[in-house]
Amino acid sequence: MPEPSYVTCTVADHIAHVRLDRADKLNALTLDTLRQLARTAHDLRRDRQLRAVVLSGEGEAFSAGLDFGAVVRDPLGIVTSFLPRPWRGTNTFQEACWAWRRLPVPVVAAVHGHCLGGGLQLALAADFRIASPDSQWSVLEAKWGLIPDMTGIRTLAELVGIDTAKRLTMTGQLLTGTQAEAKGLVTELATDPLAASFDLAHELARRSPDALAAAKRLFNGHWRSGVRRVLAAERVEQAALLAAANTKAARSAAFGHNEPVFGPRTRV
Repeated sequence: MPEPSYVTCTVADHIAHVRLDRADKLNALTLDTLRQLARTAHDLRRDRQLRAVVLSGEGEAFSAGLDFGAVVRDPLGIVTSFLPRPWRGTNTFQEACWAWRRLPVPVVAAVHGHCLGGGLQLALAADFRIASPDSQWSVLEAKWGLIPDMTGIRTLAELVGIDTAKRLTMTGQLLTGTQAEAKGLVTELATDPLAASFDLAHELARRSPDALAAAKRLFNGHWRSGVRRVLAAERVEQAALLAAANTKAARSAAFGHNEPVFGPRTRV
C-alpha cells in the first residue's frame, strides 16, 4: 500500500510553500507525515534556485502534534523511526524538524490554530515564526509524561532562557500566540500569518542566496561557539562571498539602485 500524502509542496518565484495537509485531523503528525517532511526538505535542499520556504498547515491548525492513536498502531514503525541514522545523527522524529535547519535557505513558519507538541517543535525548527495572536502553543509532551524529542530541547535553548524552557517542558503550559511572542518563541504576530510569512519570504528572496546561506550556517553552527571559532568561521564565509558572482550582482544592483538578478546558490 502506498503511503498517504500528508505533505504538499509547490514552488513559485523561487519560494517553496510546504503545507501539512491533514486538515481533518488538525494536521496531527503520523509516521508517514514525519517521513514526508524530512524527504521534502531533502529534495528542496538540492534546488539551488530556491530562495526561501514557507511552512504552514491546511485547515484550522498548524499542527496539533503527534497522532498517538495512529502511531501506536505501528510498533515496528516506531522502533525503526526512533533509531538514529549514523550519517545524519538524527532519527525520523528528529529529522522531520532538523532537516529544515539543514536547508541553506531561510524557512518561515506561518502558525495559526494549534501548534502543539511535535507541531511546536517543527515550528521552532524554522528560522522565523509568524503567528496569529490567538494561536495556541504548548510543549504538550508533558501531558503524556514525555519530553520533547524532535529537536525541541535544542531549539528551545536557542530561543528562551533555561528557566522558561524548563517550565514550558515540565508543565506543558498552554500559551496564546501573544504570550508565545512575549516569551521569544514567536518572531512576529500577524492577523494573517500566511500572508505575512510570504511577505518576509519575498523580502528575503531579494537578497543574495549565497549570503543568506552563509548567515544561516554561521548562526546555526556557531551560535554558542567560542569567539575564536566564530571569527574564523566568519572569515571563511566572507572570503567565499567576496569571490561569488551573486555578491557581484548584489553590489552592482546596490550601486545602480535597481533589483539584483541572482544566479543559483553556490553551495548545496
